[in-house]
Amino acid sequence: MTSRYGPHGSSLRDLPRLRDSRRHRASSWDRSGGNDDRVTLAPGRAVVLADIAGAGAINHLWVTVANERMNRDPWMREPDHLRRLVLRAYWDGEEQPSIAVPLGDFFGVGHGRTTNFVSAPLQMSPEDGKGFNCFFHMPFGDGARLEIASELTDEQVYVYYYVDYESFDALEDGLGRFHAQWRRNNPCAGADQDGETNDEYLLTGTNLDGRDNYTILEATGRGHYVGCVLSIRNLRETDQWNWYGEGDDMIFIDSDDWPPTLHGTGTEDYFNTAWCPTQSYHAPYHGITLPGGDNWSGQIGLYRFHIEDPITFERSIRVSIEHGHANKRSDDYSSVAYWYQQEPHAPFMLDPVDARLPRG
Repeated sequence: MTSRYGPHGSSLRDLPRLRDSRRHRASSWDRSGGNDDRVTLAPGRAVVLADIAGAGAINHLWVTVANERMNRDPWMREPDHLRRLVLRAYWDGEEQPSIAVPLGDFFGVGHGRTTNFVSAPLQMSPEDGKGFNCFFHMPFGDGARLEIASELTDEQVYVYYYVDYESFDALEDGLGRFHAQWRRNNPCAGADQDGETNDEYLLTGTNLDGRDNYTILEATGRGHYVGCVLSIRNLRETDQWNWYGEGDDMIFIDSDDWPPTLHGTGTEDYFNTAWCPTQSYHAPYHGITLPGGDNWSGQIGLYRFHIEDPITFERSIRVSIEHGHANKRSDDYSSVAYWYQQEPHAPFMLDPVDARLPRG
């Protein structure tokens, strides 16, 4: 029988359905039979995790990294290493990557940090969130290549990994390719308070075009957006109420002018929480990995995955969110967008390493 991606899903209901694919794994196991189950990645070099021929679909990635002292103190001479290590993936022999994201951000937490959290497609698992897992399915028709590149300057790292995948005789039409892109505005171009009260500054003003919103994703072609991770560093220093949100999500589809096809009501609302949350929370499709400190200070991490409600586009999409109401706030925003689309995709570049490093 010819093997192919098939009509089945991955739910508990579909598990009894017999399948025709063949399972494989690329991993860092010690080929000598010993326990040195890792690859060594030197500064400025890259390591290929998997180079797969033919048709198939990756269905699970697991990665963890350690420094030369195997996580003994001091942990890293370059503690921002998760922004300096880059995951890239190429489908079907393409020259431009479909995934180009700092390693930590790709697996769900920004700011070069780890923390234990669980969602349906992404998890950071104990110890202290250093076990990275991805369950997004990534089909390909004619080959796949995954690599991690190091842009550290001083320290080599050890990389342990699994790339679990299925192989098929052929990949049928109608399957998009998986993409992930990292972006950052550091800081966003906000507005001066100019004599306004705190409430006036944070809660008033108008935005009737969305042009100055923070852009999470801008893509052309046919596909569907399946979610994002948003990382915010609150840069406003004040003892007054300092909520970073109130920014509406606005998703422009297929050359929308105004209003966008999907217009939301506030930052916490898009991420399916409420009332200026201060707590960590992990649900299958939305959550807060980093709630920030007192008065929403410091580093915030949020995620929203459109697994049950993918947002489709035929020609183009721009996923955006205000940085504060009416784009008044000037915080540090970075994000990862995840989507599927028909190839070719519009090429995108990852910011140079100095522009990716988290604030202190």
